[in-house]
Amino acid sequence: MKRQQWAGWGTAAQQRSDRARNEQPEQHYLLQPRHLAGGGDLRHVTEYLRAAGWTDKSQVGGPLAFTSPDKSVRVGYDPLVQPGGWTISGQATGGHDAWHASLGMQTPVEIVAGLTDALAEPRSAHAPNAWASLVQQNWSVARDKHFTATSPGGDSWVQWRQEDGGPPYWWAGAQTEHGRTWSAYLTSTTPLHLVAAFASALADPAPVMRPLGHVPPSRRITTWSASVRPSELRSWQQTRIDAGLAARPQRPRATPGPRPPHSRTSAPSAGKSR
Repeated sequence: MKRQQWAGWGTAAQQRSDRARNEQPEQHYLLQPRHLAGGGDLRHVTEYLRAAGWTDKSQVGGPLAFTSPDKSVRVGYDPLVQPGGWTISGQATGGHDAWHASLGMQTPVEIVAGLTDALAEPRSAHAPNAWASLVQQNWSVARDKHFTATSPGGDSWVQWRQEDGGPPYWWAGAQTEHGRTWSAYLTSTTPLHLVAAFASALADPAPVMRPLGHVPPSRRITTWSASVRPSELRSWQQTRIDAGLAARPQRPRATPGPRPPHSRTSAPSAGKSR
């Protein structure tokens, strides 16, 4: 285990840290690879959506549920059912079929957010290459019965599958020496920019942070110790909220209609009466 300085807070965090030097640091850990880091803090996903203008329809003590501003997409998280986890569904819209994605409970929130953040961003006019970010990060690509990209450590994958006679779909996941930790399923109709965003977040080599007691037991995970002040954590969370606010749809300005004819009314004469 190594000690490494966490460099992800940004300028605002450094300023807050300077003002909070008397705070008691808390023990956290940086983990690589991120796909083995475990679920993480759900607020990494939900606070961004809330700031981006999504409607929170979650039940107190129950499942989480968010609806997009145009009401065409729903994001949910339910740990109380089996197998539980994230469900993301999009309605059919003009020119686009309905789609669905499900991600297991232990899917790292940073990877889930790759997909859900992209829901709040403008859609590209061109279909992206969903495999590009994986290839750039040295994932191996093979094609036999299915088209598969595998991480350098061999413990994560993205696959385009098509069973005999069945519809094609995207399948991704990760595993340790103890077995599979999470898997994700995306229908073939899932917009490619969302698949690409998910794959990019999955392949990102940057470590992710987990608090003490939340590091999964696996020899395949590399960890670094990181002492973090509460103000630094709040600053990092605020950065996520600010990003969501920046993605919030702007209300179109009302176009002024034609102005009514100006009515002239003669004022009473102020001259002397005769």
